[in-house]
Order: sequence, then structure tokens, then C-alpha cells
Amino acid sequence: MQKEISYAFFGTGALAESVLATLVRNGYTPSLIVTKPDSPQGRHMLMTAPHIKTWADMKGIPTFQPASLRDISSNSPLHAEKFDLFIVASYGKIIPEEILNLPKHGILNVHPSLLPLYRGPSPIESVLLDGNITTGVSIMRLDKEMDHGPILVQSAFIIPAEATSGTLEVSCGQLGGDMLVQILPSYVEGNLIPKEQEHSKATVCKKIEKSMGEIKTTDKADDIRRKFRALTPWPGLYFFTKHDDKQIRVKVTGVDLVTDFESTATAKDVITSVIPEGKKEMNWESFLRGYEKN
Repeated sequence: MQKEISYAFFGTGALAESVLATLVRNGYTPSLIVTKPDSPQGRHMLMTAPHIKTWADMKGIPTFQPASLRDISSNSPLHAEKFDLFIVASYGKIIPEEILNLPKHGILNVHPSLLPLYRGPSPIESVLLDGNITTGVSIMRLDKEMDHGPILVQSAFIIPAEATSGTLEVSCGQLGGDMLVQILPSYVEGNLIPKEQEHSKATVCKKIEKSMGEIKTTDKADDIRRKFRALTPWPGLYFFTKHDDKQIRVKVTGVDLVTDFESTATAKDVITSVIPEGKKEMNWESFLRGYEKN
């Protein structure tokens, strides 16, 4: 019989949702979900709860949404129960040392890269920007340094040719959840010992900024493909062009990711659809006829 494990789950976004769904499907339901506070969303900036909180409410699982984990009171939900474990997946906030020491068996983190490669906030986007064909998921025990803790298990896989950061995030979450299901019993029984990372081989990725999505139609096709995969769904690719004596912003909504092209090919050879500012989505040929006649 599967041993019951009392744990709190920390996470927000698609990766966290995929990890959590896999855990719950396999009988590991958290006692508490810790996620980001509600935030303004959409055109009207309405205060909206993270999807994971909405899901938790439907399941009757308590949630905790602190703006920061620093200086939270000793009567917080994290202190109210003696947890066996905390599990973190794409939480996005610093976890201070006093929180690291709360659960009996520490904190496990699902990190979507083959650590020590791609430490930092954007491992999925960065591996696609670099044009890598493989990546993986690491389950590590958190320590007080960024993505530095010892590793329990890793799993590598080939990245599908048409994968974007959005689809890859879900895939990594599902894999990470499966890995946790496999190792949790052994870990809490003390039969799985984390192994120190090879810190000398560490690489660090940077935060993705909205400005990284700007391209030029003269950019190389390969660069456009890598950027489109890495920056979809956010921040997305866009470029500026002049139309009717006005500078307009054009959002790129489709890129050919599979057809072979000459090394001299440019963005114009691989973009398939766009949304010009103030207009509806159109295919690339229609855009060229209407907006770039010269």
C-alpha cells in the first residue's frame, strides 16, 4: 500500500499544473497549495486568480497566496502542520532558508533542464533559443542558492521539432510529475540519496524580456524559427513596418518550423501568418500584397 505523504505544493503556471495533475492522478494530493496572489488580467485588468488556485478551490484543497515568503508569521498555513515535504515547480518566488527547513524531508524542486545546465528563470525558453535538440527534467533538493541543490534523478528527451516553450512546459511538467511519483516513496524512506551537482559545468539563463520578441523581416530564417519557438506564447514575435505613412506593429502568429530552406533564407521565407496592428489575422502572402507592395 502506498504510504501517505503530507506535502505542500508550491507553483504557478502550466509546468506546475502539469506536475500537480500527475501527482494527484497517482494518489498524491497536497494538503496545501502555495501560489502567487491574484493579479490584474485581460483588457479590463480584472483581478484574476491563478488557474491552479481555481483548480484547488474546485478540489477543496486549501491555498496560500503570500506576496512574499519572507517574514511570514509563525501561524501561517506552512507552520500549522508538520509536513513531510514541500514540492516546488515554477513557483517564481525566493524561498528563504527558514522555509527550507520547515518540512521533515526538505523541499524537492522540479526544474525543466538537465542541471547544472540552464540554472535560472528561463530554462525552457533558453534551450530553444540556443537551438538545442535535447533537454530534460531534474528533480533536486532545494538549498539556499539558485538551482544549486543536489539532484535525486534526471531524465533527458529529444525536443519535438515543432515544440514551443508553451508545449514544452507542459511536457516537462508531465515528465516531472511522473518522476516524482516514481521516487517519492524511496526518498521519504531514506533510500534515495541526492547527488551533488557538477557546479563547474553550470550555465545560467536570463529572465525573458518583452523586448526580446522584436525581429526584422531581414533576420535569418533559423534565428526566427528559434525565437518563435522560444517566445511562444510569451512575449511572442513582432516587427514594425511603415504603412500609409505610419509605423505599425505586426504580430507574428505563425512560422514554418519544418520545411528545409537555404542558409540564406530570411524571416520572409518562414513567416506564415501575422496580425497587423488594428487588423485581423492574415496569411503572409496577403500581408505582403497589402502592406509591403514595394
